[in-house]
Amino acid sequence: MSQIRGTAGYHLGGNQNNFGGPSRQDATNDPSPLDAIRKQTSKIEDVLDAMGEPIKPYLPAIGRFLIVVTFLEDALRIITQWSDQLTYLRDYRHIPTGITHLFLILNVVAMVVSSTMIILRKQSEYAVAGLFGVVVAQALGYGLIFDLNFFLRNLSVMGGLLMVLSDSWVRKRFAPAGLPQLDEKDRKMYFQLAGRILLIFLFVGFVFAGEWSFWRVIVILIGAVACVMVVVGFKAKWSAVMLVVILSIFNLFVNNFWTLHHAHPQKDFAKYDFFQILSIVGGLLLLVNMGPGQFSMDEKKKVY
Repeated sequence: MSQIRGTAGYHLGGNQNNFGGPSRQDATNDPSPLDAIRKQTSKIEDVLDAMGEPIKPYLPAIGRFLIVVTFLEDALRIITQWSDQLTYLRDYRHIPTGITHLFLILNVVAMVVSSTMIILRKQSEYAVAGLFGVVVAQALGYGLIFDLNFFLRNLSVMGGLLMVLSDSWVRKRFAPAGLPQLDEKDRKMYFQLAGRILLIFLFVGFVFAGEWSFWRVIVILIGAVACVMVVVGFKAKWSAVMLVVILSIFNLFVNNFWTLHHAHPQKDFAKYDFFQILSIVGGLLLLVNMGPGQFSMDEKKKVY
């Protein structure tokens, strides 16, 4: 856009205004509202960068751990509720007994092994593929594929997993002469964009779930603005931090499963939601650490 503005004023004789009005320099002395907003958000970003400097080296590790924590919790839940899981799959999903055992064993092994590989940054591509497979298998096995809330939350979890891939692809691999290969930096751009888009689907589910109240509307409005900023990559780090704060507060006050009795019917649901939101927070932390990538307004501003 700045190139277009520069071309439009190319033959107007510099700062001279032929119609007797104020010069272009005088006309642009007053900043536009967008410039004012950009200036204020830049100040906030500087403050956040200063406050987060001590933990910045640890953000990738924290983000990767939080992303897989929901899978580790799910594996532990399957093990501790083994008989209940078998009963549900056999009686309600009508899956043969032998297959139910195999289904649960494969899920537990895939979640534990893949999560460990992601935490250790070993073979992240295979680890992410394994967890993608778990999400799809559980949606089919437990009959949740048409559950809108489950669908939106798992889209966000997948977005976090794509951020793990983006975090891993930081160097260009060697390619033999004559064989075309997509640069890892190029792949990182596409996966960062897809990850940013998918991460905000949890908030979409939050909009349509729960009872409406004044504070809920306020949170939705603020969160919606932050989600749009994350998707388009405008002040993406600042908006991702805002979403981290909103989701963390929401998680502590709404999904406080530790306050519920062990026999409470909502305890498992609250625990599941709690750890899923932690995973999405992990994806947002990786976004804060890496930035939005080249397909973003933040990067376009640097070019133009």
